[in-house]
Amino acid sequence: MADRIFSGVLFLVTLAYAVIAFTSIKAPFQYDPLGPETWPQLLSVVALLCIAHVFWRPDVHDAGVPRMMWVRLGYMVLLMLAYAELYERLGFVVSTMLYAGTASRMLGAKLVNAAIFAGVAGIGGYLLCSVILDMNLPFGEWFEVLLSSGE
Repeated sequence: MADRIFSGVLFLVTLAYAVIAFTSIKAPFQYDPLGPETWPQLLSVVALLCIAHVFWRPDVHDAGVPRMMWVRLGYMVLLMLAYAELYERLGFVVSTMLYAGTASRMLGAKLVNAAIFAGVAGIGGYLLCSVILDMNLPFGEWFEVLLSSGE
């Protein structure tokens, strides 16, 4: 029953995303087959199909999720919201390092391993996305202010 409730709510949210993807997202020019218009449209259609499958054929086994797991899931949602809020302010590298380190600690990693993973995720992710894939990632509003005040 929980599968159907969750998939029903998620279906409505994804349907709203699909409406936005097909009606509001317009690019001045299409430079890539999977550009700013096509990708959200494909994502919404595939997501709606997957969610509909879960709704009509839910898992027959009872998950029996313990209370502590719900608390951890709640913390993870709060952590993702904090990451989204700090992404522009602190920039990609710092916010990703904070998120990856905290999430890995929450999942049971030792402090040293979590710090190594955070560094690799933040710096390695920046090098991959910014240098290799040539994506624009935020440097961080606070760091830009600090750098501009020194000039």
